[in-house]
Amino acid sequence: MSGAKEVWFYHLDRRTLEQTLPVLLERTLDRDWTAVVEAASPERVRALDAFLWSYSDDSFLPHGTLGDGEPDEHPILILTGPQNPARAQIRFCVDGADPLPAIAATSEPYERVVVIFDGGDEDALARAREQWKAVKASGAAISYWRQTPEGKWDKKA
Repeated sequence: MSGAKEVWFYHLDRRTLEQTLPVLLERTLDRDWTAVVEAASPERVRALDAFLWSYSDDSFLPHGTLGDGEPDEHPILILTGPQNPARAQIRFCVDGADPLPAIAATSEPYERVVVIFDGGDEDALARAREQWKAVKASGAAISYWRQTPEGKWDKKA
C-alpha cells in the first residue's frame, strides 16, 4: 500500500513547467501546505531556485534548497533525491524525477505526490507512462490531468 494519499500526473502540452509550477506552488501555500520540488540534477535545482525568486515582477515564492541550510524553515524546498527534511505535505516530481520513493514513504506520508511531465517531449512522455504503470502497481490512488486550451486542468483518469 502507498504512503502517499494521492498521486497526480500533470501532462503539460500547452504551457511549460516554468509557467505551471509557480501556480501549483502558490495553490500549495494557499492550503498552508509545505512542498518539496524534486528535480533531476543539481543544475536544475539551481535554475529553479533562481527562477522562483524572479518569475513574476510583483511576486516571488518563498523557498530554499538543501544548500541554504535550515531545510525545515522553507515552505518550498527544491532538491534532488528522496529526502523530505521539512515533512512536506506535497511533493512535485519534475524532469523525470522518480515518484516511487515518495509514494512508498510510510513514516511521514505525503498528502499528494504530483508528477509533472512535458507531453511534447517523447522521452518524457515514455518515462511518464512507465512511472504511471509503476505507481498504479503500487496501489496508490492515481489520477491523470491534462491542460485544456484555456490552460485549466481537466481530470482524464
